[in-house]
Amino acid sequence: MGRRKAMKGLRGLCMGLAMGLGLAASQTADAGGQKDEGVNVRITVMDETETPIPTAVVRHPDEADRRRVNSVTGVWEDSILYLPDGSELRFVPGMTLKFEISAPGYITQVIQYDVRKRNNKVEIRLKEMEIEEEEIDEPLIQFGRDRPREVLGD
Repeated sequence: MGRRKAMKGLRGLCMGLAMGLGLAASQTADAGGQKDEGVNVRITVMDETETPIPTAVVRHPDEADRRRVNSVTGVWEDSILYLPDGSELRFVPGMTLKFEISAPGYITQVIQYDVRKRNNKVEIRLKEMEIEEEEIDEPLIQFGRDRPREVLGD
């Protein structure tokens, strides 16, 4: 009896070690996979009073899609872009990125940013467009057959 218990205990210990090693190997594989993911780049879009612009969009020149910022915080964040040809553009340290930031009623800005290993946070302040609203008098165009309207009752 004592020998059977010892064998069961030894078998349990071996199984526990094997499971532990398997878990450690899977965690190492996950850590290695994170290197290929790219580095997060965070762009915060604000107006001149440092208020987030909820309608702003961020676009990469090689990409067709525009990425909306978070409507509450004005932040766009990503580590990879999917280009129209199906390829992936991963943000890696040392890479220079170009972005076009725009919002309705604001002047569009094109920025260039060098990606670092950490702390890739960019704050952009867009200037509001100066739109002058003037009343436009519509010219009265008379054609040969048009006559001014006569007022009845005079």
